[in-house]
Amino acid sequence: MIGRLFLALMFAIAPLGAAEPISVLVFTTTDCPISNRYAPEIQRIATKFGDRAKFILVYPVPTDSTESIAAHHKKFGYSLEYLRDAGQQLVKKTGVTVTPEVAVMKGSTVLYRGRIDDRYVAFGVERPKATTHDLEDALNAAIAGKTIATRETRAVGCILSDLVK
Repeated sequence: MIGRLFLALMFAIAPLGAAEPISVLVFTTTDCPISNRYAPEIQRIATKFGDRAKFILVYPVPTDSTESIAAHHKKFGYSLEYLRDAGQQLVKKTGVTVTPEVAVMKGSTVLYRGRIDDRYVAFGVERPKATTHDLEDALNAAIAGKTIATRETRAVGCILSDLVK
């Protein structure tokens, strides 16, 4: 069950004249090795942009129990809020297909969906370090009120349809 956080995030009405906040939904799971390797980078970006965007870890795999999610959150040192999307309502809303994948939102509008960066070329093929920082680029543009140059990228990770079976 997604609960109040989802409803507040997706359907909140900002006061007249106030800008809708930027939110970053970071889709992850407890047992995807690529998602787990991105934990420090996700935390770094959340710290860098935390005063201008709200970051939320989203666990969309129904077999990730509340207990395993809490343990995962603690094990990887996340300070981000998190929620369980066992019914995959946020997956359907955003169109994500793998973990890790992100959706940068303004209210209920998806501004950017895709990879965090280009560190992973393909499943099992990793660069020593990223050369393109897609999430940071999207956040810089969104926060500045500019159009995001690349609104969608292909994320590499654990395919959600495989994890749900």
